[in-house]
Amino acid sequence: MTSSSETFDIVIVGAGMVGSLLAALLQGSGLSVALLERAPVTAPLADDAFEPRVSALTRASENLLRHVGAWEKVAAVRACPYTDMQVWDADGSGRVEFSAAELGESHLGVLVENRLLQWALTDVATQATNVTLLCPAQLTALERLPAYWQLTLADGRQLQAALVIGADGAQSVVRRLADLPVRETDYAQRAIVTTVRTELPHRFTARQRFSPTGPLAFLPLKGADGGAHHCSIVWSQDEAEAQRLLALDDDAFRRELTLAFERTLGEVLEADSRYSFPLRAVHATGYARDGLALIGDAAHAIHPLAGQGVNLGLLDAAVLAEEIRRAQARALPWWSGDTLARYERRRRAHNTLILHSMTGFRELFASHNPLLVVARNLGLRATQHLLPLRQEFARVAMGLTGDLPAAARHP
Repeated sequence: MTSSSETFDIVIVGAGMVGSLLAALLQGSGLSVALLERAPVTAPLADDAFEPRVSALTRASENLLRHVGAWEKVAAVRACPYTDMQVWDADGSGRVEFSAAELGESHLGVLVENRLLQWALTDVATQATNVTLLCPAQLTALERLPAYWQLTLADGRQLQAALVIGADGAQSVVRRLADLPVRETDYAQRAIVTTVRTELPHRFTARQRFSPTGPLAFLPLKGADGGAHHCSIVWSQDEAEAQRLLALDDDAFRRELTLAFERTLGEVLEADSRYSFPLRAVHATGYARDGLALIGDAAHAIHPLAGQGVNLGLLDAAVLAEEIRRAQARALPWWSGDTLARYERRRRAHNTLILHSMTGFRELFASHNPLLVVARNLGLRATQHLLPLRQEFARVAMGLTGDLPAAARHP
């Protein structure tokens, strides 16, 4: 490699939650890691206003944060464990409720604001002696040379690395520059996100109501005072309906939200500013090539109706780190196509199943076909009345099934 370029073993493009977790998992590996991020992330405070973008972390994801030492940073600011889940169909009487108590667990998952998650993971990663944060840094060119990748940044700097990781989101520059094709599905829907204060306490329960035009989720939040009247909402609606809701004044929007949620938490008393984003599924046809891999939304972006996007990405990072360390332990080339193919095999099939499942759920609950309406309500009621089935669904929701990396099984 030439002396005019900075040289690293691994360059991770994107210091979001997923990229930062990968860097944190590689601390102590003996590999030099560069973590590239376009904008700095500041430390949030417990009395800050709630951020509209919130992630429902599974227990497996929580384990990963505990494993790298990021969880104590999150918990010191704020997080909201949820003990129960309720799901119901607006077009019928089908309803299912899951409880951590039925499994002998303290909670099913935890709600954490995205900015807090990113800061905690990036802070842990950059404390490692083998990790260098380059920020601000923007990738503009990527070239495959015989023995390494050469990356050019917007400020003219050049980096060289044996392995490049694209952790730069659904509009991944790494994926585009490496010419890795994707399959896309436009759901013709838009998600509206905001934070609300409700008349009744949420009782640490995550709730989701399915309607033909899209699901509405109320996800519990806990302020610095321990209050239990705030929720993060994710309201996915067909594009025209979403635009109508976004155009309403605050009072009208609160009324619509109260009615759409069937007054489950009484009146919606306050709502913060609304934000929205279009809903599309993006799935790379391959996650890796020699010396390059995609993780998180760069590899797959799915419908948010089950809140699985960030959890899938964190598992990507954990499996990739596990495969790199396994290759190191066996004195194999950790950057090779064979090592990265093992990562892809372990993650792509599972991610494909979840992506298709989310698409299927969306289409099932969007249907007005009377037979499908009856079938989905019967399915919900059957699940509610069969304890073993309900417990199995709860375990899946906790993320503690399937091919898990060791760091996700236990803290």
